[in-house]
Amino acid sequence: MIRFILADLRRLWAGSLVVVLLVALATALGVSVILQERALRLGSARAADKFDLVIGAGGSETQLVLSSIFLQPSPLPLMPGEVLAKLAADPRVAWLSPVGFGDSFSGYPVVGTSTALPADLSGGFSEGQGFAAEAEAVVGAAVTLPLGSEIKPMHGTAETGGHTHTEIVYRVTGRMKPTGTAWDRVILVPIQAVWHIHGLEAHGETEHDEAGHDGHDHDHEPESGHELDADWSAETPGVPAILVKPKTIADAYKLRQDYRNGSTVAVFPGEVLTNLYATLGDAKRILVAVASGAQGLVAASLILVTVIHIGQRRRQIGALRAFGAPRHAIFGIVWGEFFALIAIGIAGGFGLGYGAALMLSGLFSASSGITVPVGFARQDVFLALLLLGFGALLAALPAVLAYRQSPAQALRA
Repeated sequence: MIRFILADLRRLWAGSLVVVLLVALATALGVSVILQERALRLGSARAADKFDLVIGAGGSETQLVLSSIFLQPSPLPLMPGEVLAKLAADPRVAWLSPVGFGDSFSGYPVVGTSTALPADLSGGFSEGQGFAAEAEAVVGAAVTLPLGSEIKPMHGTAETGGHTHTEIVYRVTGRMKPTGTAWDRVILVPIQAVWHIHGLEAHGETEHDEAGHDGHDHDHEPESGHELDADWSAETPGVPAILVKPKTIADAYKLRQDYRNGSTVAVFPGEVLTNLYATLGDAKRILVAVASGAQGLVAASLILVTVIHIGQRRRQIGALRAFGAPRHAIFGIVWGEFFALIAIGIAGGFGLGYGAALMLSGLFSASSGITVPVGFARQDVFLALLLLGFGALLAALPAVLAYRQSPAQALRA
């Protein structure tokens, strides 16, 4: 029987190919949606795990996380320097790092921060060392700038009509190890330099992206990391966000409670991501519904194709019955042919869906710096079995039509 099925499929290779392609494309659509949604969840969750607590001025928690963790450009209100000074003196804080945004270079965001963040975030440097003066910079693992490169920061981006700062030129002194986060595509500089080139003094502007840009040359630059990370005070210029590493889990929850007071907001990035996942889940359901609709159309098309196919093979089926082939053998041959085509299509669809998800994840990682892991999970096995079960039922339709056909009726057709 198997030899007969293989010979029949080779003889009808064009129609068989069409059936396989239809099933493969319909399957790939659903598989790629599932894999990509899961990859985005895992990638964003792993990126957020690098940061325990984020504190910012009162406002949108979601925007605070998107700007400070995923480095999405958006103006954030500034907190007064006294918040930074209070946190720096808090015994519950293991370390903290203020961050300042707004500049870019060659498409990479330039972020002002403390000397502690580059090493703590990536676990060290793959090349060079951290910055020790205002005119030095550290780049992420995915930034294509060699050590010693000069960086002339631009306020905003070229696409938004930004202008280049002439007050300072940074020199790259180190490269962080890969982190799998958006910070792999970032240029880190001392936050004091960001304050200086934007003309920020104590009690600076209230909106980070609208701070003054008149700039001025500074005659004294700190010569060491110790001076860069000098004690923060109430006279420190405002910052849009502070990344905090609490000493214990209990300290994290206490700090979060203390700084959720209206004027400031403290969030665990994972909590905000949970809300985003709910929105992503709604989008996933819509896409899965679209994919299911496409698969339903493909199933209807296959039913139509199989009915026409059986009609065209009536004489062949009648001849087999006339030569003594039993009904169950005819059923097995027809069912086996169509189920084989559907099974090959499903397998090809999983491969195509995996490839499409890999391609989309690669594009996303290249633009965001976030590593997005694409892979199959245990529940995908149940999806494959479900599709194969549906395929087995679908393949039974032409087999039943062939089974019920009498030899005399078929030969007269």
